[in-house]
Amino acid sequence: MEITATGSTDYQNGIATAHGDVVIHSGDADIYADSATYNPKTHDVVAEGHVRIYRTAGTFIGDKAIYNTQTQAIQAVDIRTDKTPYLVGGENVTTISEGAFLVSKGTFTTHDSSNPDFRLQARTMRIYEKDRVVFHNVTFYVKNVPIFWWPYMYQSLDDSFTYMISPAYLSSWGPSILGRVSMPITDEIKADIRLDYRSRRGVAFGFDPYIRYGTNKTSWARIRTYFLKDENPEINRTALVRPDISTGRYRVSLQSLTNFTEDIYGIANVTKLSDPFVLQDFFQSEFQLNPQPDNIVAATKISSNYTLTAIARFQANDFYEVTQRLPEVVLDIKRTPIFGGPIFYEGETGVANLRRSFADGSGFQNYGTVRFDTFHQFVYPETYFGWLSVVPRVGVRGTYYDETRDLGKTIFVPNPNPFIPDFLLPDPTLKDPLQKGGSSWRGVMNAGVEASFKVSRVWEDAQNSSMGLDGLRHIIQPFTDFSWVSSSNSNPASILQFDRYQPSTQLRPIDFPQFTSVDSIDSWTIARVGVRNRLQTRRDDFTVSWMDVETYIDVNFDNPFDKTQYSNLFNQISFSPVPWATFGIQSQVPVFEKGFTEINTNVSIQPISNLRLNIAHRYLNNNPFFDNSSLYVLSGYYRIDDNWGIGISEQYEGTTGVLEQQRYSIYRDLTSWVASVGAIVRDNGGNRKEYGLLLTFTLKALPKFSFDLNFDPAGAQQTQ
Repeated sequence: MEITATGSTDYQNGIATAHGDVVIHSGDADIYADSATYNPKTHDVVAEGHVRIYRTAGTFIGDKAIYNTQTQAIQAVDIRTDKTPYLVGGENVTTISEGAFLVSKGTFTTHDSSNPDFRLQARTMRIYEKDRVVFHNVTFYVKNVPIFWWPYMYQSLDDSFTYMISPAYLSSWGPSILGRVSMPITDEIKADIRLDYRSRRGVAFGFDPYIRYGTNKTSWARIRTYFLKDENPEINRTALVRPDISTGRYRVSLQSLTNFTEDIYGIANVTKLSDPFVLQDFFQSEFQLNPQPDNIVAATKISSNYTLTAIARFQANDFYEVTQRLPEVVLDIKRTPIFGGPIFYEGETGVANLRRSFADGSGFQNYGTVRFDTFHQFVYPETYFGWLSVVPRVGVRGTYYDETRDLGKTIFVPNPNPFIPDFLLPDPTLKDPLQKGGSSWRGVMNAGVEASFKVSRVWEDAQNSSMGLDGLRHIIQPFTDFSWVSSSNSNPASILQFDRYQPSTQLRPIDFPQFTSVDSIDSWTIARVGVRNRLQTRRDDFTVSWMDVETYIDVNFDNPFDKTQYSNLFNQISFSPVPWATFGIQSQVPVFEKGFTEINTNVSIQPISNLRLNIAHRYLNNNPFFDNSSLYVLSGYYRIDDNWGIGISEQYEGTTGVLEQQRYSIYRDLTSWVASVGAIVRDNGGNRKEYGLLLTFTLKALPKFSFDLNFDPAGAQQTQ
C-alpha cells in the first residue's frame, strides 16, 4: 500500500490517515481524494471529497467511496462511473463481483453531459461489464420528459446483441416496419432474426446465422434466409413485363470460407431464389450490384510457385443463364525464373466439363463439351542501356474440345459492323438447333514484346499555392506492346463458346494469360502504343501526383475484334491541383477510322468546409452493343450548421429526357442522436415511378442501439 498527500499523514491505532490531494496505489487501483483513511485489518479505504477511483474495470467518480483492497469491492454514495461508451450514475454503487456492480436509483446514458439529452432512470441496475445491464422499474427520459416505463428491461453489452427498427415507405411496399434483432447463440454462432411488415406485401421473416469454426476460428459461414407470402406479387414498378409470380417467395444463400490447412482453403457462394424478381423487389441495393447471383463451390491449394483450383459452378436457379462447370480443375504456374536464370516461365493447364444452360422458356438450346486447355509461355525481361525496359515473350497453347459446331451445316451471314467478330454467331435455338461437328484440337502460338522507358525533368521554381504547386517534376513514359497470335483453327466460329467474347467499350487485353476468353481466341497482330505523362509535386512532405495523362491507341494489322486499321484514341486524365478538388476524364474518340465515342467525366470539389459536390457525366454514342447515353449525376452534402445538414443526389438521362432518380435527405444532429428524413423517387420508364420515404434515428455514441440511417428504404441494412 502506497499513500502520499500534500497535507498531513499519520498512523495511529492501526489506522492510516491522509489529508490534501491524497493518492493511494493498491494493485490495479489508483485512488485520488481530498482525504482518506486506511484500515489494514478490514482492508477498507474510506475516501472523501472529489473521489476518483481508476481501475482496469472502469473509472468511478463521486464524493465518498469505500474501497476494499482485498476484495476490490466498491461501496459508494452518489457516484458515477465511465464505462465507455456509456455512463452510469446513482446514489449508491456496490460491487457484486469482479466486473459486476449494483447501482441503486441509477442513471444510464451515452451522452457525456451533466444534463444529458436522454437517460434511463432505474430503481436498480445490475451492470455486468462487457456483457449485460439489467434494469428494474426503469423510465426512459428525453431531457426531463418521461417517454416510456418498463418494469424490467435487459440490454446486452455484447456487440453480437443488437436490435434495429426502421419505419419506411416505398410505393411498391406501402407503409412498412423493418426490424432486426442480432443475438449470440453460442460463442461461435451469432444470428440475425428479421421480421418485416409491409402493408402491401405482408409479413416477412428471415434467420441469418453467422458461424465461426475450425482451427483458431478462422473459417466462417454465413447463411441468409428470407421468406414471405407476398399478398401482391403482381406489383411491378418497372416498364418490363413480368410473368406470373407465386405468392410464396424466398431467398436462401450460403457464403463460406473454410481453411482446411495453411495452404488449402475452400469457398462456397450459393444462392437459391424463388423467382428472378425477389431481389429486385426486396433487396434493391444488392440487386443493383449483383442482379444474378452466382453459385460456385471451389477448393484451392496455394504455393509460392503455383495455385491449384477445383471449381464447381452450377445452375441453381433455372430462370438465369449459367455456364456450368461440373467441374473445372486448373493449375496456374506463377511467373518463375528457370533455374534462377533471367528467363521466366508461366503456365496454365485446366480440364473442364462445360455446359451452357439457358433460362427455362428462353427458346435457346443448351450445349456442352469437355475442354482440355494447356498454355505455356517464356518471358525474358531485361533493361538495356540502363533505361530501356524490354520484355519479349513467346508461348504455345493447345486446346481440345470433345464437341464443336459443324459450320458446313450452319447458315450464317457475317456482320458488316467492324466491331462485331465474325465468329459471334447467334446462339442455337430449339427451332434452329446446334449442328454438332465432333471433337477438335486447336493449337495456338503467340509472341510479343513490351518496351518502355522514362525521362524526367524537375522545375523547382514552379511555385503556386493556389494551384497546389511546390516544385514540379514531369515524367514521360512512352510504351508499346506488340502481340502476335496464330491459331490453327481457321474459323473460331466452329468452337462452342463458354469463356467467350463479351461486348465492352474498352480495349481487350492482348497478352496471355490476361486474355481469358479462351474459346474466342483467333489469329491477330496488334500493336498498342502510347505515352504516360505524370506531373508530381510536394505536399505535406510527400510526393503526390498533380496530374496524370495516359494516351494510347491500337494499330490493328489483323484484329478479329476490331476490323478497322486503328482503334479509337484513348485518353485518361486525372488532375488533383489541390486536396479539395479532383477532376477526371476518361475518353475514347475515333480519329483515323469510323467508330463510337465515349467520354466519362468526374468532378469532386469541396470549395468550403461545409459543402461537398460531386458531378459526373457519362456519354456514349454509336456503340454497336450499347444504347446511346448522356447520363448526368449530381450529388452533394451541405452542413448548414452544427445541427443541420442536407444531402441530394440526382441522375438524369439526357437522351431520353428522364430524371431517372432523385434522393433528398435532411439530417438533424440531436447531440447524442442523429435524426434524418430521406425521400427517393425513381423513374423506371413507361410512366412507372416509385416513391420511398424513411425516417431514422441513430445514437452516435452507441450505434448498436439505433434505427437504420439510410434514406433508401429498399437499401436498408436489415434487408441485406
